[in-house]
Amino acid sequence: MQTEKQLIFDLTQAELEGWLSVQGEKGFRAQQIMVGLYQNRVGDIGEFSTLPKPLREKLAVHFDFSGLIPVKTLQSQSGQTHKTLFKLVDGCLIEAVLMLYDERRTVCISTQSGCGLDCSFCATGQMGLSRNLSNGEIVAQVIHYARQLDLNNERITNIVFMGMGEPFHNYKNVMLAISSLNDPRRFGLSARRMTISTVGVVPKIKAFADANTQVNLAVSLHTVDDDLRSQLMSINRKYPVSDLLRACRYYVGKTNRRITFEYALIDGVNDSEEAASALVQRIKGMLCHVNLIPLNPTQKFVRQGSHAKKVRAFADVLESNQISCTIRLRRGIEIGAGCGQLAAEA
Repeated sequence: MQTEKQLIFDLTQAELEGWLSVQGEKGFRAQQIMVGLYQNRVGDIGEFSTLPKPLREKLAVHFDFSGLIPVKTLQSQSGQTHKTLFKLVDGCLIEAVLMLYDERRTVCISTQSGCGLDCSFCATGQMGLSRNLSNGEIVAQVIHYARQLDLNNERITNIVFMGMGEPFHNYKNVMLAISSLNDPRRFGLSARRMTISTVGVVPKIKAFADANTQVNLAVSLHTVDDDLRSQLMSINRKYPVSDLLRACRYYVGKTNRRITFEYALIDGVNDSEEAASALVQRIKGMLCHVNLIPLNPTQKFVRQGSHAKKVRAFADVLESNQISCTIRLRRGIEIGAGCGQLAAEA
């Protein structure tokens, strides 16, 4: 009976050196393999021309060099958004998205298959949680799109951990993946070009602040009214707004880095000028930015995103109070680009 192969992206360089030592191979081969995987994006062991054939054969027996099986890929009408549904080796499904905006090439990746948090407007939350992804499965999503961009001599410029799942419920593997993607000997992307988004897992926000990385932090806030937020996001019952904002202030004070608040505007729910004023009162004075997002529709949430005039009026309240904000363009709606929508259909 053939044993399941280990995903090679799960290994650190030190772990790979240890495996090579057991196999009687030289340690310097580890760096050759890392360069091939992360910088040359070799997808087939036969393409490792710098390695002797006996070592390539050993690697082929022991390791999986992909970890992902593309099931379905959709492209928006504009051609700017590409979404892929992947099957993992155990049959679990995840999604990742490539966004081509101006000069940026941003990948949005998943950290879990499904999600254990039942945020009412999120397609992933409506699925429930299957399992955490390994750090290698997180990295493999980036490598998949990096290979595609290589064909046009383009490179990934930004990575956002905003796909399926709550990154801080898979904290260890997410931080390991960040290490692989940031390491100049491996993928080599600046930490400042990565962003983690959380619904507000307070202890992990503090742990992330203490880790003092240069990775950006975004918090899905959506309202500062505890009753409403608890209806929209059950995690608020465990970590209410006051605790969450206290953790956010701790993060800013510890790192001196600006925090982003994500605010999905839902028609008639949280998009009034009064709601904007309440938000101002709670975050004024904090080093922060508010990203206003007209809600992407999902099958199981009946409300719609706010109309453009209400979005603009909401932004005007923030800006008149010297709070930095942007309005995110809605992209890829026709292909269900919001996280979890393609997997939920599957």
